Amino acid sequence: MYRALLTALIVSSSVPALAQQTEGAAAPAAERAAAPASTLTAEQATAFNQAVADFTAAQKAQQANDNATASAKYAAALPAIRDVVKAQPDNIDNVAFLANALYASAAAEIALQKTDQGVALMEESIPYWRKSVAAKPADTTSQQVLTSLVTQVANVKLSKQDKAGAAPLYAEGLTLGRKLVAATPDATNRNLLLGALIGASQTSDDAAIKAEAASLSKTMLADGSVDAANKPAAEVLGGASAQAATR
Repeated sequence: MYRALLTALIVSSSVPALAQQTEGAAAPAAERAAAPASTLTAEQATAFNQAVADFTAAQKAQQANDNATASAKYAAALPAIRDVVKAQPDNIDNVAFLANALYASAAAEIALQKTDQGVALMEESIPYWRKSVAAKPADTTSQQVLTSLVTQVANVKLSKQDKAGAAPLYAEGLTLGRKLVAATPDATNRNLLLGALIGASQTSDDAAIKAEAASLSKTMLADGSVDAANKPAAEVLGGASAQAATR
């Protein structure tokens, strides 16, 4: 069952500090010799600083619903951000920055009805969100974004009958969603879990997953906490659960 992609994906307006660490003759010889291999070149630092400016401009445009400008600015920023993360893969702040930039760029593309481009950016961002979540396990927002992302990309794969590609993403969403709900069982986290359950119930033969999806659907329909994206499938699952209970 295909469900609409999210269209409001900005999760942070913060950006990394401007790049300062560069190679150059101004550094003492001993410092240059001890510098890590991943030190940025002057050209990389300059390009990254421009990318920060482009990203900031893109967010302002996106917040004003000017998605065409946002798309262009994100496209200009991404190559330099990717390059810096490739050079310094253990710099978690920049990894998180790339994850955010890809995610927000996806939102702009989807708002412009360029769904394929948007989904490709979402899928590209997933490994960076995973790395960010692993490095900052207390960051609930990043966990929520990753849960939503893997479920949304899985939904797209399922809509194209790619169950083999969708199933592991739904499984990941279930693990993340259950963890979120265990910590904070609010409507946001329960809807994230429900979204993953709805998808997993269509790619898994596990009766326990189907029962969990039906039970949570029924409970959330009863208390009115189901969001608009989950409601149609929840009504089907919850109705099936209610019919089974009366037999």
